[in-house]
Amino acid sequence: MDILKIALLQIAPCGSLDDNLEKGMGCCRMAKKKGADIALFPEMWSNGYAIHERPAEEWRREAIPADSEFVNNFGRLAGELDMAIGITLLEKYADGVRNTLVLFDRFGERKMTYAKVHTCDFSVERNLTPGEGFCVTELDTACGIVKVGAMICYDREFPESARILMLQGAELILVPNACPMEINRLSQLRARAYENMLAVATCNYPEIVPDCNGRSTLFDGVAYLPEEEGSRDTCILEAGGEEGIYIAGLDLNQLRDYRENEVHGNAYRHPGKYGILTETKIEPPFIREDYRQ
Repeated sequence: MDILKIALLQIAPCGSLDDNLEKGMGCCRMAKKKGADIALFPEMWSNGYAIHERPAEEWRREAIPADSEFVNNFGRLAGELDMAIGITLLEKYADGVRNTLVLFDRFGERKMTYAKVHTCDFSVERNLTPGEGFCVTELDTACGIVKVGAMICYDREFPESARILMLQGAELILVPNACPMEINRLSQLRARAYENMLAVATCNYPEIVPDCNGRSTLFDGVAYLPEEEGSRDTCILEAGGEEGIYIAGLDLNQLRDYRENEVHGNAYRHPGKYGILTETKIEPPFIREDYRQ
């Protein structure tokens, strides 16, 4: 079987860029020893998502370029370890800052730079520049090519995010996160995996980090198997609240067989009837003064 092993680095930040680099690289090495093919960090690892309860002008100065030495160190490490790494950062971008994931393949090649599209504009993230769209890359792994997309935290609350990635061919969505993962947010992840027939791997900060509680997860999206009566639990792994490196195994052959035969995803959609989804007008009760394009 082709079992893709995903390491969810549910770890606490250290308080400085250099210390986060050292701890992050050490955890990647431990993930490799555990057999991981991909290591994923929680949201904005470069500064530990330390943007709340601080003036924006202060934390904006902590932004680093996507081609900084901090990021490139993880690229070199990916090639050294023969393991893909999804590193997250507060990115210095043009005249602003973004909430970004950079994905390196096992050869150390940069395969994706994704910036969070759905920034939390009702909160401090209004000071971030939103990303421009979603993308999928072909990631060379020990299990062969896997089509991988990304969402970041609040992106998961919009069905369109995962739907677009599915339409672009994604089999696996990586989701860096920094918030409490309670029953409703976990249900969102389960739904995104189920309705699109793909896997969703989410990495959160542990419970020792303020306003976080661990519970990193992998949902494989496979709800039905011919040999089983009724539906099955698509949750392959749900971590507790403790800091740690959690390894989840994704059965790619099972997922691909399921996608070829089941009824969800893009099998029976009627996009010609969905025109209202592309309209930009917002009607009550959803009008918000702080909304921005």
